[in-house]
Amino acid sequence: MNQNHSINSRQIAVFGGGCFWCTEAIFQRLKGVSAVMPGYTGGKNANPTYEQVSTGATGHVEVIRIEFDATKISFEDLLTVFFATHDPTTLNRQGNDIGTQYRSVIFYTNPEQKTQAETFIKNLNDDDKGKPAVTEVEPLKKFYPAEDYHQQYYLQHQDEPYCQIIINPKLDKLEEKFESLLK
Repeated sequence: MNQNHSINSRQIAVFGGGCFWCTEAIFQRLKGVSAVMPGYTGGKNANPTYEQVSTGATGHVEVIRIEFDATKISFEDLLTVFFATHDPTTLNRQGNDIGTQYRSVIFYTNPEQKTQAETFIKNLNDDDKGKPAVTEVEPLKKFYPAEDYHQQYYLQHQDEPYCQIIINPKLDKLEEKFESLLK
């Protein structure tokens, strides 16, 4: 079966919003989300490695592949959390992470996701008086899972300084703003 299509209410969403350690930790906490996998997509090399993607030369983005039940959480809810937990106004950058591999991007898996993402960004830009969102919307072509040591990173390294300083504040914000969406 093609990974880009849903099975009944099961769907796939793919987001790039900076370091996948952060985004994985955020989306794992949402109800209706059954799996979150860090990986790479959007570039030209087959089977890229973290070291290759980190150079910015492959065109790939650090992303998360989210499996979710659309009867329990909507794609629009996922978009709302996505845009609230990263800075969609910085081109090719999230905090100290700089390069095209950290760009803000939604890789849609069906035409409805494309329409919803484009509408969400348009509404965000129409409503916001600040800098416009530069989030790209592209079709998902091929997803490559990240190496094993990136999987479940936050759950295995919660005491590491990066997790304490960078990820924990994002999780606090998630709990504060989106309590109704949490497991």
